[in-house]
Amino acid sequence: MLASVKGFFRRLEKCLPPRLYNWLITAGLLVIATTLSYLFFQIMDSPNSNIALTYVLAVFLVARFTPGYGYGLFASIFSVFFINYRFTYPFYALNFTMTGYPITFIATFAISSITSAITSNMKEQARILSERDRALMIAEKETMRANLLRAVSHDLRTPLTSIIGSSTVYLERNHDLTESQKSALIQHILEDSNWLLNMVENLLSVTRINNQTARVNKSPEPVEEVISEAVIRLKKRLPNARINVKVPDDFLMIPMDAVLIEQVLINLMENAIVHSRSEEPVECYVENTPDSAIFHVRDYGVGIPPERLPTIFDSSSSTASTAADGRRGMGIGLSICKTIISAHSGSIQAVNHTKGAEFFFALPKEDKEIDS
Repeated sequence: MLASVKGFFRRLEKCLPPRLYNWLITAGLLVIATTLSYLFFQIMDSPNSNIALTYVLAVFLVARFTPGYGYGLFASIFSVFFINYRFTYPFYALNFTMTGYPITFIATFAISSITSAITSNMKEQARILSERDRALMIAEKETMRANLLRAVSHDLRTPLTSIIGSSTVYLERNHDLTESQKSALIQHILEDSNWLLNMVENLLSVTRINNQTARVNKSPEPVEEVISEAVIRLKKRLPNARINVKVPDDFLMIPMDAVLIEQVLINLMENAIVHSRSEEPVECYVENTPDSAIFHVRDYGVGIPPERLPTIFDSSSSTASTAADGRRGMGIGLSICKTIISAHSGSIQAVNHTKGAEFFFALPKEDKEIDS
């Protein structure tokens, strides 16, 4: 019901000039207050206090739904004079001289005007805060874009250089290479090509995030299916990947963009497989809490250098460190993971445990975004 009323007023606001719309809102609220006051006047013995409060409420609503101070001030003046003219003895006449009347009407006018001023001021403060939040969001997006550009320039250059080098050696020294050396060069080209494909998928994932609000379109998705699809997609690129998956016994639906969360899980699992330098399977499990679902990706390898933990999701930091093979590091994947989880109003962290490293991110069970 409330949504229908708000939708009606939004359509009305779009159809009418702003000034006419605001006067209609003011007149409509005063008409409603007057109608209620006539009703109180007919059925109550001493309706004056109820009538005054009704008009004060009308003034408050006028100030709430119209810009500036003018409409609320007009409503205050109209209310005081109309109460005196119609609902105060002598009826149908303006008389502020009778005992007690001046104080009553001054108080009513003061309350109405102060209420209007406070409400208008609160709206102005809310507008200023909204503009500041928007400016901070834009600045954050620009910082993210700059970091991503730096990360892309680094992470694309490394595998491309390796592909060019391996293919050049293969073509120029084809007759001097053994079959095993040729196979090794082709294997390197394949690995770096897959790495490039993964980075392109990461960059395409970012384009699914709304440029204006830094948010995503979410719908309830079953956690079990999302993890299953992520593992299937990962094994297409890493057929020998060993992953142990565990999900809650209860059927769990979480609001999310399934494609983006799958990409986050793929990034985290691939990092665990590539950088842990361990033969132990990677664990992927979900923890069901009252407010959120927490996705864990745990490996049993060398862990993360402690000095890197505070900045590991910073793309400029993650590209600075490379893997043991010297050909590729964590790259932009972790930075994009943070971007995606933030767009879901969630949180992501990395920690070391006694036998390796663990990444985990939390997604709220309820959509926390509020329609403006």
